[in-house]
Amino acid sequence: MKWTDDRGGNVDDRRGSGGGGMIVGGGLGTLIIAAIVFFLGGDPSGILNSGSVQSSGNTGEQRELTASEKQIGEMVKMMDAWNSQTWSQVFKENGMTYTDPGIVLFENTTNTACGTAQSAMGPFYCPADQKVYMDMSFFNELQQRFGAQVTEFTVAYVLAHEVGHHVQTLLGTTQKVDALRRSGRYSEAEMNRVSVATELQADFYAGVWARRTDDTKHILEPGDIQSAIDAAQAVGDDNIQKRSQGYVNQESFTHGSSAQRKEWFMKGYNTGDIRQGDTFNQLLK
Repeated sequence: MKWTDDRGGNVDDRRGSGGGGMIVGGGLGTLIIAAIVFFLGGDPSGILNSGSVQSSGNTGEQRELTASEKQIGEMVKMMDAWNSQTWSQVFKENGMTYTDPGIVLFENTTNTACGTAQSAMGPFYCPADQKVYMDMSFFNELQQRFGAQVTEFTVAYVLAHEVGHHVQTLLGTTQKVDALRRSGRYSEAEMNRVSVATELQADFYAGVWARRTDDTKHILEPGDIQSAIDAAQAVGDDNIQKRSQGYVNQESFTHGSSAQRKEWFMKGYNTGDIRQGDTFNQLLK
């Protein structure tokens, strides 16, 4: 992935700020469930809100970020600028106005409007404060536990997927899905299908972002798109289930199979057209 001089102003880097208070009140089960949600590529905020997970306070000592950590911060600021510029243009072309999400880099734990986040959850988007939360240790886990080859563009894809959830919030999709869930009128299997559609659309938006950003910034190098596909496939429901339980139960999918995640990311990348991303196919009608 080629770097540019672009830097965004929406990144709140909380690493080294003395975080790391112990998580209390939610119980081990809550944290395990939230971690599972994270490994599937989702948003653990609903799990956190349903429990009483709280932080006991910032007990760690402040420290100076390493040169490598500072470089990572610069990379995320660059990606922030890319997302802001690309989505602002896409929204303008479709007669809408885009507003940027915040991006929070943290380690161990941090407070969010969706509850207390901890590193085991990995990157997620919180609709309540419209921020993406990222502990960069996620990418070590992605490589070591799920076998994905992590590159700089892997980070770009994961961030773009989470920003895709922000796009859904701006377009009202998140609110429609939440209304369906709260209505209680739909079975677990039906809501699973809605959840799959939600995640696949975020993958589609990540693909749109990749195409449109490369068209203007020329950031892609050989292997970049494949690294995004590898990450998407690594956290496909079928791959997760095979690794965790030895068999696949398609009715319990909540995020889509490895093949589906690749398909929708590539559809976004190949079309570059936000209007081609109806993964719901009447589910929200």
